[in-house]
Amino acid sequence: MTTKFFISLILLLNILFISKSNSISKYLNEGEILFNKKNYEESKFFFQKDIVFNPQSEKSYLYLSKIFKIEEDEKQEEHNLKTTLLLNPKNEEAIYLLINLKIKQSDFNEAENLNSQFSQVCSEFCFKQEEINKKLEDLLSKKNKQ
Repeated sequence: MTTKFFISLILLLNILFISKSNSISKYLNEGEILFNKKNYEESKFFFQKDIVFNPQSEKSYLYLSKIFKIEEDEKQEEHNLKTTLLLNPKNEEAIYLLINLKIKQSDFNEAENLNSQFSQVCSEFCFKQEEINKKLEDLLSKKNKQ
């Protein structure tokens, strides 16, 4: 009787875990659909909901950073990019976006540090390296003129 109880308990926990995983994916997927339709306010809600159920959802944090970039909220954009990188320090897109934000903020040192990190991990976004280097050169020359 105890063996049957434990087997039943394990099966029940597996069913609960699978249904929870599906609901988490549902929020992320719905957020992505709405984001691609440029319905940013509603997609933000779904990404935030995904984070409630899955606090380590690096994709949701990344999408939120993109939404805050569109809304021109640099503080929230940076917060979500940094959270994405805490969850996955090798997330090339997050590093690339954060480099661009730091260049926009004229933070040459931080942008340069991130660029070093980017060059070590890039595989899919390596084609962006030349663009970043050009922006950093422009920022440095602007800084030297001051």
